[in-house]
Amino acid sequence: MRPLEFGWYLPTHGDTTAYGLMEAQVAGSPELCERVVKAAEDAGFDYLLIPVGSVCWEAWITGAFMAARSARIKPLIAARPGYINPVLLAKMISTFDQMSGGRICINLIAGQNESEVEAEGVRYAKEERYALMEEEVSILKALWTTRGPVHVEGKFHTISGAHIRPRSKQQPFPKFYLGGGSRQAWELSAKHSDVHLFWGDLPERIAENIAEIRRMARAHDREDAIGFGMRLQVICRENEADAWEAADQLVRHATERQKQEMKTLYNRSEANQRVQQLARDYGDLLMPHLWTGITKVRPGAGIAVVGNPDQCADTLQQFIDAGCHSFCLSGYLHDEEAERFGRLIRPILAANNPGRLAA
Repeated sequence: MRPLEFGWYLPTHGDTTAYGLMEAQVAGSPELCERVVKAAEDAGFDYLLIPVGSVCWEAWITGAFMAARSARIKPLIAARPGYINPVLLAKMISTFDQMSGGRICINLIAGQNESEVEAEGVRYAKEERYALMEEEVSILKALWTTRGPVHVEGKFHTISGAHIRPRSKQQPFPKFYLGGGSRQAWELSAKHSDVHLFWGDLPERIAENIAEIRRMARAHDREDAIGFGMRLQVICRENEADAWEAADQLVRHATERQKQEMKTLYNRSEANQRVQQLARDYGDLLMPHLWTGITKVRPGAGIAVVGNPDQCADTLQQFIDAGCHSFCLSGYLHDEEAERFGRLIRPILAANNPGRLAA
């Protein structure tokens, strides 16, 4: 069995304890980033998801600064198709890898909000972006592993005699993560990803999806190479009632405009469609401690594990038992929730999964 690993989220766009309530907002800042990174590293998190999007700070610059201000945690930074020339991107990643002592992992993102992609000058449709990303990841891997110049005659890129220095410190190259619910996302993960991250869902559905992606990976002789994980929110308090009060406070003040935007701005994303559908089908609770409420106010990872430490650990354990080994988590406020996870939940998971997680 694979070791369990845990990642945390860096809210470069700011933080909050109540969407829609001005006095509850925390502006993005270097100080906020440093607080969250320190809390995540102290809590034992392995990697740090740095977001992209129009409201977020630039991820590569942020990741480099945060790597320099930490000792162990690995920034997980997006490689988005069409944004950076793949030869330059390969050099950026391997340089980052060497400078940080092997602390970089790559997040493959092709979906996103269509209006943001268009606003940033990327004119490829979503289906083309997946094809472009597959070509660019293949180029990255070739540049890191080929001895001698690399030549590519692709649909999107023509490369003649490229080579890069330095080579990556992690061998053969850093780990690739991908989160997505479309068939194209699954096909790309089957061929290239080290970890496919699912968004919140029912454990039995996750087990079925894992089996299907493994079958797809078999075509590339990667059935045993690919791993699986979950992207979830966590709201843990020592008392269950306090956890539900914090959860309710997050969405209590959200405006109707915010709620409507969640239904319309991200309607091309199959993963977003799935979490919205789950909220419609099951209401607020998928399971006793798996809450859909954040889907009303936040795109992406809107499903949260809510409860006391034992309840949160038990819910996460169901996904471990379904076949997941990696958990990319977040919670509000992000520095405080990271501390609670490390103090309250992680020791329970370590005890319940001997040998898979340091106590």
